[in-house]
Amino acid sequence: MSDKQQKTDSLKTEQQQLMAFATEGRSESPMTAAEGTVSLEVDSNLESPTSSDRLMERICGPLNFNAAIEKVIANDGAPGVDGMTVQQLGKYLQHHRARIIGELLSGTYRPQPVKRVEIPKPDGGVRQLGIPTAVDRVIQQAILLVLSPEWDETFSENSFGFRPSRSAHDAVAKAQSYLVEGYTWVVDMDLEKFFDRVNHDVLMSRVARRVEDKRLLKLIRGFLTSGVLIDGLFSGTREGTPQGGPLSPLLSNLLLDELDRELEARGLRFARYADDCNVYVKSERAGKRVLQSLTNWLAKQLRLTVNQNKSAVDRPWKRKFLGFTFTTRRKRSISKQARKKFKARVRKLTNRNRGSSLQRVVSELRSYLIGWRGYYGFCETPSVLRDFDSWIHRRLRSYAWKQWKTGRRRFKELRKLGIGKDLAAQTAGSRKGGWHNSRSPALNMSLTRATLIELGVPLLLKPETKV
Repeated sequence: MSDKQQKTDSLKTEQQQLMAFATEGRSESPMTAAEGTVSLEVDSNLESPTSSDRLMERICGPLNFNAAIEKVIANDGAPGVDGMTVQQLGKYLQHHRARIIGELLSGTYRPQPVKRVEIPKPDGGVRQLGIPTAVDRVIQQAILLVLSPEWDETFSENSFGFRPSRSAHDAVAKAQSYLVEGYTWVVDMDLEKFFDRVNHDVLMSRVARRVEDKRLLKLIRGFLTSGVLIDGLFSGTREGTPQGGPLSPLLSNLLLDELDRELEARGLRFARYADDCNVYVKSERAGKRVLQSLTNWLAKQLRLTVNQNKSAVDRPWKRKFLGFTFTTRRKRSISKQARKKFKARVRKLTNRNRGSSLQRVVSELRSYLIGWRGYYGFCETPSVLRDFDSWIHRRLRSYAWKQWKTGRRRFKELRKLGIGKDLAAQTAGSRKGGWHNSRSPALNMSLTRATLIELGVPLLLKPETKV
């Protein structure tokens, strides 16, 4: 028997096994891998999975499909157009999993439209998100688990967005390294509505270079063209890859990897995180030449448009990258836009007219500050964090003053916090507002930094950090 015939027989046998599994209608929990499913997995030594014409068998394999279900449930998220929550997913799949896998293997599965939602951008405008149904998220996640490990190894070292063991911090550090080397001009390119403008034909041609399984190619195109539901009205999608689905980041990286390769072929220094791409050069003239050349290349090769109003060639300390900027001494700092957004959020949480207890305000503030510090604590300008800490503490003292309301209550609270009788009386009788009194000796001595920390307010500038 020829090798080709053996391979064909092996494929038929394996597909029959998976179809048998799909039609058995097993009702085990999707959170638990079924026993005896190892034999249903494709032998990884036969060929690279992404070059195989039987990728769908790997995607539908019980172990991979169960892992996808677990991931979707762990990520939670809003329901799609069918209203199904991830909490309802397990029970639904107990009854419909066999049908879904059967349709995937036969190439007849049709994704549902995504639900369109809009979220405001920090710099104005809105970002459009597309929320797939819970079932479609599972299928996309199952595809991702198979394709991502193989594709990711081929992506550029200068690409950092949505990749394992890489982060925005890595991208910012990479950009900083170019400044240290003397590349002190940045070509800050803004791709106009990238996720909404991706050309389906261009993207699918790049996918087809890596995927032979026609069922999977049809399914991925189906996700791209499934349409959106906006306020109950259906609209077709002729371009774009909706943000919100598990597969979208991988597809965007695949398309923009071609840009990465072009930049590398030209010997340019760059850092890219999703559609945020900065190129570093040594002169303004070189930067303008690069921007014009790349604008033409992107339009011709990938059919993407560079937003000329938002793109620029400038000094790095006059631009922002992933919420950070740089000082003239090549240190990482927090961008003006990020600082403004931070203050607006803290003002909202500590609004003196909220009517909530100080403990509740601190609890909500704590959650936000810990997350913010985890990202922006990467800056190298500790004086900014120190000033923010002082400002936050002052707002909380002002909040407490407003909450105490009357002079009698204020006197009582200050005395409870250890303030002497005369100073407490003098401060409680003040006709000044809360913001003015937040700097008074009495409030600074009673609601000290240590006291606020004990209440649960985290420091943005950790004590061991040198200023």
